[in-house]
Amino acid sequence: MPNSDAVLETDALTIRFGGLVAVRDFSVRIPRGSIVGLIGPNGAGKTTCFNMVTGFYKPTEGKILFNGQDITGWLPHKVCSAGIARTFQNIRLFHTASVIQNVMVGARVRQGTTWWHALLNLPSFWKEESELREKALFLLDAVGLKKLADEESGGLPYGAQRRLELARALATDPTFLLLDEPAAGMNPNETQELMGFVKDIRTRFNLTILLIEHDMRVVMGICEHIWVLDYGVTIAEGRPEEIRSNQKVIEAYLGEEYVRDA
Repeated sequence: MPNSDAVLETDALTIRFGGLVAVRDFSVRIPRGSIVGLIGPNGAGKTTCFNMVTGFYKPTEGKILFNGQDITGWLPHKVCSAGIARTFQNIRLFHTASVIQNVMVGARVRQGTTWWHALLNLPSFWKEESELREKALFLLDAVGLKKLADEESGGLPYGAQRRLELARALATDPTFLLLDEPAAGMNPNETQELMGFVKDIRTRFNLTILLIEHDMRVVMGICEHIWVLDYGVTIAEGRPEEIRSNQKVIEAYLGEEYVRDA
């Protein structure tokens, strides 16, 4: 039976690409309201797990439960409508569109009116369009980008583009947010700010957060539970202090240097 305290549960998720088993028997239970992490070397299968949960890949075997509902094999738009949002390792913005337009794209997941309402110039469409814009401005304010709302998104600095992608994900009204390497490319100050920001949005938007991250200061600093993948197999899980001292994790990923400098 699914656990009512868990936002997401996966049971023995496995995916094969031809003869290659990319992920084998991936099983997690993510408590509601938590911030948890998924780590491992490059090619370990972390993003593949994200892709299965968010509907970009269909598992070969196993099951995905979201709030107790089986969502295995659902298409991405349906997964998003259910309340799961994600960011990507490589930022995927509409670079020639404005900052606010990028956020409004995310908000349209909840839009009630359709293109023909706009074609007929119905008041209901323009009322909702105004509401979407206000929502987008609120989220841009939350990520510190409101003053740049009308700027072209492709011209933003890298860190601001990361925050914009987060605002767009939040615009879908998720309850479960997956962050794929949110600190990638950030300097130490930006990384420190990110840690506080992730904690803040968890509380402010009542989220459960799962993140992939290579920066161990981020992972150990904000995650309450961590799973470690190596060659598609879970080799460890536990609290940060348990992962930090796990010999298998040290050998496969962290390295003796991390333990010495931590």
